[in-house]
Amino acid sequence: MSSPSEQSPPEGIRFRLHTIIFEADTPAGRAFDIALLWAIVFSIIAVMLESVAPLRERYGPELRAAEWFFTALFSIEYVFRLIAVRRPLLYARSFYGLVDLLAILPTFLSIVFPGAQSLLVVRVIRLLRVFRVLKLAHLLGQAEILITALRASRPKITVFLGTVLTIVVVMGAVMYVVEGGANGFDSIPRAMYWAIVTVTTVGFGDITPKTVLGQLIASVLMVMGYGIIAVPTGIVSVELAAATRHAVDTRACLGCGVQGHDLDASHCKYCGHSL
Repeated sequence: MSSPSEQSPPEGIRFRLHTIIFEADTPAGRAFDIALLWAIVFSIIAVMLESVAPLRERYGPELRAAEWFFTALFSIEYVFRLIAVRRPLLYARSFYGLVDLLAILPTFLSIVFPGAQSLLVVRVIRLLRVFRVLKLAHLLGQAEILITALRASRPKITVFLGTVLTIVVVMGAVMYVVEGGANGFDSIPRAMYWAIVTVTTVGFGDITPKTVLGQLIASVLMVMGYGIIAVPTGIVSVELAAATRHAVDTRACLGCGVQGHDLDASHCKYCGHSL
């Protein structure tokens, strides 16, 4: 049984930082998240503007200075996030922890690898935090449901993609034999490319069958493509319906900062810390 000290609310700088950084239920937390979102938006705009040659030639130093300013700002914020949780390594390995790290690494890498700062557009992923700021908890819960459904669909989708790949290989080989190089099917890989374009109903038209038998095979593959497109939709829909029955809580764990717990959970399912 837990001792009274373990059951009492945590105190000190870590708890205050956690409340401000990870929760949006207080005025300070809401102000922090809104300021962070604006900083992310402005930093992404600076990166995009730097990719435009005329603006880079005219305002290059200013844009680079702005980028280093935002990188320093996000670096401090990342350190504060690690301090605010009791198990920083768990947060660092979480989805948002990795995104926060990737948001600052490209600028430092650009010192060694010029041009790497363009990868900073990854910061746009951090705008997902807007769900917490705007208190759209139901949208965040729907995102968790979608992720759960996709994970549950992974084995079925893998088998489905294996089947499609088999069809593409077989049909590519058949079209290579039927059409031959004279009609653009000069290799099995190129014929497989045509099969992929056809079965996905994209139809670029850069390679087309000229013989009657080839056109008949292409017609069958096109019709098959419509059925193939519907399969993954049905798989994900079934898993989505199953995942919808299990709602999630959006509270952030004080131990590792992870969200997405069950509504009746009293402890974090990732690190065991009390919620």
